Amino acid sequence: MHKTLSSLLERLGDPALSATNVIPWGCPVPSFGDLMRSSVATLGLNPSNREFVDVNGKELDGKSRRFHTLKSLGLTRWSDAKAHHLRLIMDSCNRYFFRNPYDGWFRGLDHIISGTNTSYYAETFKACHLDLIPFATACKWTDLTPQQRWSLLDLASDTLGLLLRDSPVRLLILNGKTVVDNLQKITGVDFQKRVIPSWTLPRRSGIGVEGFAYRGNIREISGIRLKREVSILGFNHNIQSSFGVTTQVRTAIQRWIARTANEVLE
Repeated sequence: MHKTLSSLLERLGDPALSATNVIPWGCPVPSFGDLMRSSVATLGLNPSNREFVDVNGKELDGKSRRFHTLKSLGLTRWSDAKAHHLRLIMDSCNRYFFRNPYDGWFRGLDHIISGTNTSYYAETFKACHLDLIPFATACKWTDLTPQQRWSLLDLASDTLGLLLRDSPVRLLILNGKTVVDNLQKITGVDFQKRVIPSWTLPRRSGIGVEGFAYRGNIREISGIRLKREVSILGFNHNIQSSFGVTTQVRTAIQRWIARTANEVLE
């Protein structure tokens, strides 16, 4: 884990990465929660800028701080980071949900996975969150240019394989179609796709937005061979940002995850 983090810090000095709108003074985020004690992980795109700044764009500090920055570690550049700096960054990842988590984003997703008998917020029976890209960007993924998105995937997509390879995670839950599409791209696996009528998002006029469930298994990510098969469950609606995701739809997804995860984890 420390070796992977060290590699990510080196990448922050890559000019190609600086052109992608990555926050250069914020540390990489390998995981939200303790990956090495989790059997279940959710997967998103990349960390929100709100993990590092407040609503006014000011760096979080003191008790509000979530992750380390050059300022908090007393560094001028990431190439100066030593072993104790890496330990501090990893501790902020492992203890994330017991400090100042971004609950506005994570509580809803924690409910979705509750049927797996794991939780981000548990001391035992843990779950964690991972991202395809472990670097926060100053803007939302949708506001990045296609070239910036491609560059981020090209520069960092092997990280997910390195993290999963050395972890006990057996089930990966994908939050949203963009995550599903990009994971299929970097694994070369087409997941089974099924329409779930109860997941349709209602619209005042016209046909509602269909809901899709995804299932599959992966053994390799961006050329990184995993030590075991990891099961995939996913849904096309982004729980936090898809317009019109109702309580009924969230409950239906939660129940499907609970039922299907039991089959996978038995």
